[in-house]
Amino acid sequence: MEVTMDPLFLAWSYFRRRKLQQCSDICSKILQDNPYDQAAWSLKTKALTEMVYIDEVDVDQEGIAEMMLDESSIAQVARPGTSLRLPGTSQGGGPTPAVRPMTQSGRPITGFVRPSTQSGRPGTMEQAIKTPRTASTARPVTSSSGRFIRLGTASMLTNPEGPFINLSRVNLSKYSQKPSLSRTLFEYIFHHENDVKNALDLAAQATEHAQFKDWWWKVQLGKCYYRLGLYREAEKQFRSALNHQEVVDTYLYLTKVYQRLDQPITALNLFKQGLDHFPGEVTLLTGIARIHEEMNNISSATEYYKEVLKQDNTHVEAIACIGSNHFYSDQPEIALRFYRRLLQMGVYNCQLYNNLGLCCFYAQQYDMTLSSFERALALVASDEEQADVWYNIGHVAVGIGDLTLAYQCFKLTLAFNNDHAEAYNNLAVLELRKGHVEQSKAFLQTAASLAPHMYEPNFNLSILCEKIGDLQSSYTAAQKSEDAFPEHADTQQLLKQLRQHFAAL
Repeated sequence: MEVTMDPLFLAWSYFRRRKLQQCSDICSKILQDNPYDQAAWSLKTKALTEMVYIDEVDVDQEGIAEMMLDESSIAQVARPGTSLRLPGTSQGGGPTPAVRPMTQSGRPITGFVRPSTQSGRPGTMEQAIKTPRTASTARPVTSSSGRFIRLGTASMLTNPEGPFINLSRVNLSKYSQKPSLSRTLFEYIFHHENDVKNALDLAAQATEHAQFKDWWWKVQLGKCYYRLGLYREAEKQFRSALNHQEVVDTYLYLTKVYQRLDQPITALNLFKQGLDHFPGEVTLLTGIARIHEEMNNISSATEYYKEVLKQDNTHVEAIACIGSNHFYSDQPEIALRFYRRLLQMGVYNCQLYNNLGLCCFYAQQYDMTLSSFERALALVASDEEQADVWYNIGHVAVGIGDLTLAYQCFKLTLAFNNDHAEAYNNLAVLELRKGHVEQSKAFLQTAASLAPHMYEPNFNLSILCEKIGDLQSSYTAAQKSEDAFPEHADTQQLLKQLRQHFAAL
């Protein structure tokens, strides 16, 4: 006689082992026999939610619509070190663009790509649209609301005969009074169906039923308000939830609100308040480090990343950011140790070998340099990555004096990524060495138009125009270079010479 496991228990076992589709199928069979089985209904709801669940704490991308049509007014001239939206307002500790490359928002490139790290806020719609695409570059996504809609439609495929729960027929007030069902239903509506309005109605009624004392529902209300762009209402709900119950996630949600409102100092104070209640909490320390990094205060960011590593010595983001900071601080040997640590942890991708190759080259370990770049080329996943690797090989070629190889590498870079401004700039320098002045000028103008945040193309163009006697173009380019990097001594000197020349005329 064969003994079969209880179907509901089997479904629960599948759910715990993250075999969500099998769990959902078994629950569907149970519900066909008994449509009013609340346990099976609740479990299937949870399984469908888990399939499309995205942690709201980390994923936060501002779309073009959110950036350009933002109605919350901020100070046009923020005090130094108080704004994330105005680049260059750091209070010391930030590297200059001569040492560390900048993104178009005016912040130094970070060691770890996260949503919104490199996006910044483009000044004009044209600049916003021109910025490169994909999550790993600086281009803002078209609209964050559009991303949620796409996730919702994809999730419908889990049930071919239509949605599992018909929300238009659900009596939300009835469910809001059943604590065991209302929470799973809310998560299903919010994450699976992406129907924020109905989720908000359910959360509001459930909060009322709990006599406004349930911190969990207040957090969910805050999440709904945040998704709808009502940041001040979200702030009230999160604050109220913290009064009832101190939870790490609530601190993270609230700091997200303050970052969206461009109040990094308030966010930092809140993180520190959270650390008083949860000493050594890695997510809070990482949050502080990220804000310091976005405000171009790299030395403070590095200190906090080191604190993160004391608590969790396998934290990939902290290791990568400290490694990149050592590299740009002219300590490639130390950076190499951090990147080797990532290799030992099992991180195995193109970017890591790319960085290892550069560290080996600048640490004068030439035997490892080319083998690292060969590995990087073998692991590339996109044309942009391929372009970056060839660009770095070009730099190595310039360093060893093989200008023919360098020229070919920069050409290959442009073949894979036609918008690579740095490659255009370096090609222009090589063309000028060959005596091709017009070609060099064309490359520099292309580089300057592709990357208005870089000072090098404009400075090089200014020097070139001055040499061929076009002083007016030289002066215009030098002014653009000064706008991108006001502390650049050579640009200041060139502008001074040109002004003296114009005064003499």
